[in-house]
Amino acid sequence: MKTVVYTQNAPEPIGPYSQAIIAGNFVFASGQIAINPATGNLVLDDIKAETKQVMENIKAILITAGIDFGHIIKTTIFLMDMQNFAQVNEIYGTYFKGDFPARETVQVAGLPKGVNVEISITAIKP
Repeated sequence: MKTVVYTQNAPEPIGPYSQAIIAGNFVFASGQIAINPATGNLVLDDIKAETKQVMENIKAILITAGIDFGHIIKTTIFLMDMQNFAQVNEIYGTYFKGDFPARETVQVAGLPKGVNVEISITAIKP
């Protein structure tokens, strides 16, 4: 059995997918990019602002699912340029307290809407 997670506080899906799915005790959030859900505009000022918007979108999904960043067990970060790794890592790290989730970071050839970073997560509900 699965439950669709939806919030107006995160971007509308730009394709045939859900913002997140709860299956059992697991929450699987689709990759988030830096779309401001209030305006529908991309936040591409710089990589730090872009990463912050991505993390805020993830936060909105987690809240709707009834959990927080402490429940994330795995993340995947997709970067257009690995030269942005340190700046993305700096912003990403501020959203976690203590035990960090497992993670991989990969450089990719392209991301939706020409963004520089996309992050997906897997979390567990207590």
